[in-house]
Amino acid sequence: MSNELNSSGDNQAPEALASLPSVTAMLSRLRLKQLALLTALDAQGSLHKAAEIMHMTQPAATKALHEMESALGVTLFDRSSRGIEATQLGRCVIRYARVIQSDIGNLHGELQAILSGQGARLSIGTIMGAAPLVTRALTRLRQVQPDVSVEIAEDTSARQLALLDQGHIDVMVGRSSVSSQPQLYHYEMLREEPMCIVSGLDHPLATEQKVRLQSLLDSSWILYSSNMPMRIWIEHEFKLEGLKIAANVIETASPFVTVTLLAQSNMVAVMPLEIAHFFAANRMLCILPVRLKTGVEPYGIVTRKNATLSSIGKMFINILRQQN
Repeated sequence: MSNELNSSGDNQAPEALASLPSVTAMLSRLRLKQLALLTALDAQGSLHKAAEIMHMTQPAATKALHEMESALGVTLFDRSSRGIEATQLGRCVIRYARVIQSDIGNLHGELQAILSGQGARLSIGTIMGAAPLVTRALTRLRQVQPDVSVEIAEDTSARQLALLDQGHIDVMVGRSSVSSQPQLYHYEMLREEPMCIVSGLDHPLATEQKVRLQSLLDSSWILYSSNMPMRIWIEHEFKLEGLKIAANVIETASPFVTVTLLAQSNMVAVMPLEIAHFFAANRMLCILPVRLKTGVEPYGIVTRKNATLSSIGKMFINILRQQN
């Protein structure tokens, strides 16, 4: 066991950094089953339970963990009476272990698809405002690659980044800036995301020619969760007017939930303008004529650094660029 780090793994001594093995050395000593044990330890918080899941004896699991820590030259887990908990360095290794496991799963699936005569597979994550662009790009992709299987996940950028980290999606259209470690990703800006304020068709202000934010001060709001770009933006808009949004908001990232709530109440919501135009054209909501002073930061293509995209993933990104 390495004694070169403190128990949390947060303060790394220069000698620990100097002893970090080379990539070649790591590749020669680490095994896939050891990485699977890491993720089991993280999920279970117990060496005994993780060993059971891995169909190993506890001594064998203990030995495997020691071998990994020896191979990496760092302490991956703290042991205590409460169980086992990953250090900061351990969490870093676990994150990559999950990605490697997911990539192996994707490899298996792609090989299986090729051998069975099926097409390639692509998993995409998108924020709500980018959904129209993503769907147009997918339509084009299916025209040139009709056999490709596609999975789409729509959620906030923060949740999409977690899926990207875990290898559950191949490419994301959103914002890497919401991450505490944006340097982990490649980001390529695509476009601005104009925003608007929307209401149900029967809202008292739905027929007005001009609506001020102050008129919505007492309204109940449907918003994204705190610290998300759309939430930060609307709070800033209110602040510019010397106002503050009421605390009793409903938080959701679902456009369906938002539209349903608007139809059943006099609530108002923030929505990307392109999405709002779609719902308004189908008489599902009203875009309120509120003059907005600022905008949300642009969104773009986000991929994991050092990750190898499939040819179909690269093709999709090229189509995204053309659609833009």
